[in-house]
Amino acid sequence: MTVDESPPPAPAADRPAKSGRSRRKRKSARSEARSSQFWMVVSSPDNFRKTRELGFTIQGLKSRHRRRVETMRVGDRLLYYVTGRMGFAATVTVASPMYEDHTPMWRSARRDEDYPWRVHIRPDIVLDDTDWVPAKELAYRLDYVRKWPPEHWTLAFQGHIHALPRNDFGIIEDEIARSARRKRSLAG
Repeated sequence: MTVDESPPPAPAADRPAKSGRSRRKRKSARSEARSSQFWMVVSSPDNFRKTRELGFTIQGLKSRHRRRVETMRVGDRLLYYVTGRMGFAATVTVASPMYEDHTPMWRSARRDEDYPWRVHIRPDIVLDDTDWVPAKELAYRLDYVRKWPPEHWTLAFQGHIHALPRNDFGIIEDEIARSARRKRSLAG
C-alpha cells in the first residue's frame, strides 16, 4: 500500500452492529421534526354550525378516516369547506393528538356514524356565514383541484377530510383573512 492509498473499508462482519434502538431514535426524531400538515374538512352546514357552537374547540371526524386522523399532529392546520354553500368558512389549528369519543355531536346520513376520531382545535380565522369565501373563485388557482377536469372541479370537495398542499392552504387562508379584514373595515 502506498502512502496516498487509504485502507479498504472493514468487512461488514468486522463493523459493530447497529442497535435497533438508535434507529428508532432517529426515526422518532424525524417524525417529531416533520412540518405541519394541512387539511380540508368538508362539512355540512349543520355540522359546521355544531363545531361553531362548541367554540371551535373540538372536531370529530368520520370512522372510516381513522388512518388520516392518526397522522394529524398538534400544530397541523384545518380549513373548513361547507357543502351546499360551496364556501370556505374558517381555519383552525390542531391542539391535541387524536382520541376516540363516541358522544353524539355531529350528524351523518348514516345512523351509526358518530364521528369518533376527535382532536381539540383552536380557532384561527372564523368568518360569519355571509362572509364565506366562494370556492368557485379560488378553485382554478389550487393545485389540489387540478386532479379533476375543469368542468368537474366540485369533485375536489367531495368526501370528508383531504390533505392539501401547503400552497393551496395558504391561498385559501389568505382569502379568508382578506374577507375578515373587509368585514372589519366595513364595521369600523
